[in-house]
Amino acid sequence: MAKAAPVSLKKEVEELREKLRHHEYRYHVLDDPEISDAAYDALLRKLKDLETAHPELVTSDSPTTRVGAPPREGFQTVRHTRPMLSLDNAFSFDALRDFDRRVREGIGRNSIDYIAEHKFDGLSIALWYEDGVLVRGITRGDGTTGEDVTPNVRTIRSIPLRIEKELLKKAKVPASFEVRGEVMMTRKAFEALNRSQEQNGGKVFANARNAAAGAVRMLDSSITARRRLDFFAYYLLTDGRAVFPKHSESLVALEALRFRASSDWKLCNGIDEVISYCEAWDTKREKLDYEIDGVVVKVNSIGIQNELGFTSKSPRWAIAYKYPARQETTVVNDIIVQVGRTGALTPVAMLEPVQIGGVTVSRSTLHNMDEVQRLGVQIGDTVLVERAGEVIPHVLKVVKEGKNRKPFRIPRECPVCHSKIHKVEGEVAYRCLNTGCPAKRRESLIHFASRHAMNIDGLGEKIVDQLVEKGLAKDVADLYSLKLEQLAELERFAEKSAQNLLDEIEGSKKASLPRLIYALGIPFVGERTAQLLADRFSSVGELASASEEELYEVEEVGPKVASGILEFFSEPANRQLIKKLEKAGVRPTAEKRTVKSNKLAGKSFVFTGGLVNRTREEAGEIVLQHGGKVISSVSKKTDYVVVGTDPGSKYDKARELGVSILNEAEFEKLVGVR
Repeated sequence: MAKAAPVSLKKEVEELREKLRHHEYRYHVLDDPEISDAAYDALLRKLKDLETAHPELVTSDSPTTRVGAPPREGFQTVRHTRPMLSLDNAFSFDALRDFDRRVREGIGRNSIDYIAEHKFDGLSIALWYEDGVLVRGITRGDGTTGEDVTPNVRTIRSIPLRIEKELLKKAKVPASFEVRGEVMMTRKAFEALNRSQEQNGGKVFANARNAAAGAVRMLDSSITARRRLDFFAYYLLTDGRAVFPKHSESLVALEALRFRASSDWKLCNGIDEVISYCEAWDTKREKLDYEIDGVVVKVNSIGIQNELGFTSKSPRWAIAYKYPARQETTVVNDIIVQVGRTGALTPVAMLEPVQIGGVTVSRSTLHNMDEVQRLGVQIGDTVLVERAGEVIPHVLKVVKEGKNRKPFRIPRECPVCHSKIHKVEGEVAYRCLNTGCPAKRRESLIHFASRHAMNIDGLGEKIVDQLVEKGLAKDVADLYSLKLEQLAELERFAEKSAQNLLDEIEGSKKASLPRLIYALGIPFVGERTAQLLADRFSSVGELASASEEELYEVEEVGPKVASGILEFFSEPANRQLIKKLEKAGVRPTAEKRTVKSNKLAGKSFVFTGGLVNRTREEAGEIVLQHGGKVISSVSKKTDYVVVGTDPGSKYDKARELGVSILNEAEFEKLVGVR
């Protein structure tokens, strides 16, 4: 009879389970992890080891028996054609050899052909196609049932919405089939997302996997569309079974069907070739456009896969080899501030140089003050730093407080131009709002000249770089005092092209008021808000003098936008810039909107989904011309919600609140257009 486990061991096991359940919830449900993947894996391994040594402690609800997370509330759940199981992990080559031994013993063979593939760091998705048309996208969920996220996956451009019959016939794939793969975000897209989040005072994501998972599970698919997600396919099924007798044939067929599939997979004869593949990609993975955290190893023969079968949570014919985490501890020697292109101040930890994955790391962004406070990091502390691929290293946690630690505080003045630092209530970022700040100068000029702003054709990045370098444009108003001889001296500039640019700059003086308001780069003021402000205020000068109460009278302007406008115009340098622009002849006034009738007076409209006959902006203009209002959110006070193709959560909310819903034809009939 086995000896009962001591009470202290039972307590340790239960505490481990509670920790793992907590981190599973943070990671899979909230998309907001508190620890790294490596730290989670270490906790899970410890629990597995204890349960293996003391099987009497194993319970049906242990995290070691779980496949995934439960479906999130707010989505319809769908049962998978066959379970989407997670893979067992191997953290060493010895573990890979043990896996190979089990496979060979299981079927009585001396050698096995394996497929080695990149282990993508993303979110598993099943795509169902009927007659070659995408009809459903489902997350893994708990492995048996997942969340229906079809509107979201349809926004991912690397997922085909339709497969032509000729392609299906050529690839020898039936018209109704299922593709499984990974939704993920490239390094470039991830870095761009975090820059945008920082600039707009939003949440900064710890890793690309977390950002992709959160985007796929957004109730509003328009947000998903803005996240620039990718999809890599790696399974091809029909009626829950493999289409071809070999997995390698499925990978070839997926590429033939024009899915994005990794071309770096390899057919390996035996485990030694698999290990060589793992070693080779450990040194090359940083050159990939996306993150991989290991290698997936699968038996190539589907017949052997079926013979080996599954455990309760994973296949016996596949395993994931995970690369060691690239983490080291070092000391924070100082914390400085960088001023970004939008004026956002970013704290940066200056580190005691340390080697991480063959690269010397001496600095790490701390993103914003919320992150500094969450970490509790101070100057002099010893911290754990992780470097994932070529992404900028980030601080995971404080491991030891410094003896003479010193807290960091955001400076009151911009370290570059010494203007006052501003912070809008409810926003994370601290900002320098001086449009002439040298740290912002280049991007301010590029934005000012862009197509949707003042539309100065020919004033591209290379020309702006030369203007800034030679001191010819210290702010946007200086563009209007440029001389022909100054431009003609610039690199690759002839007199004719210089004159053409001067003509474009002169022509921009006739730009509309909404364009100028947008071009100024006021925090939180995009094109639509600029138009709404121009509808209320007759000039930039009038807008600059507006009170908070007057700003609130503008549709869709809330506390955050109002504070951004007030802070912007409270900066003396910006008020001086407006005067310089007016003196240069840039002083547009509001155009009066043509009012055709008052038949929609007092009626409010919300648009969601895509319209066929016109854009939503054009439809909104029709509403305004007939005295109605266009608003961005649905409430009980909303009169109509106009629904186009692939509507978002606003449609669901309108149904829930009983708001009148119109399709495009009904809207056109109401407003009297065709």
